Amino acid sequence: MTSITIDLSDSQFQKLQRLAQAYGVATDVLWKASLDDWLNVQQDNFDNAADYVLAKNAQLYRCLA
Repeated sequence: MTSITIDLSDSQFQKLQRLAQAYGVATDVLWKASLDDWLNVQQDNFDNAADYVLAKNAQLYRCLA
């Protein structure tokens, strides 16, 4: 497993601490879950965009083939 260090402002860290406390988890657990979620959303957005472009241009691709 790889570790990273990030710089957060005091206000950002306080928000993270409040959220973690509200969910009853450690700040690092909340941070990792948030990052995992963000990474998955980015992949889903790319997949959706790629599907849209391929479907929209399907006729063009058939003509070029």
